[in-house]
Amino acid sequence: MTPELYALAATVLIHLAAVLWSQRSLEADIGKEGNLGTRENLEARLSEKTLRLRRALSNHTENIGPFVIAVVMVQFTGTNGWLSALCAWVYVAARALYLPAYAFGWVPWRSVIFLAGLAATLVMILSAIL
Repeated sequence: MTPELYALAATVLIHLAAVLWSQRSLEADIGKEGNLGTRENLEARLSEKTLRLRRALSNHTENIGPFVIAVVMVQFTGTNGWLSALCAWVYVAARALYLPAYAFGWVPWRSVIFLAGLAATLVMILSAIL
């Protein structure tokens, strides 16, 4: 297995951690009914931290797609190398740091961390194209 595929597997673990952290925070705010009910009008009952965790999870979900595409492109084009491996792990580190950065309101670091992950993904895509 390549370093990029290992990074993709690590991204799944980060995603699961984001889901669990978000759901545990939701449950701490309103109890088990938050996970069992329809979740209608839920936001008004959630703490600011839980709302940030839910936004962080949403952002993470939105950013997995381009990273998966980058890994697939690198794999299919055979352009794996030190650059794509480094970028893949920069993405993983950025996503792992992004969750607490969003949850705890690390300004401006949240944006810097996001941009690092995005840049790493774009470099992978460009390296596979060029």
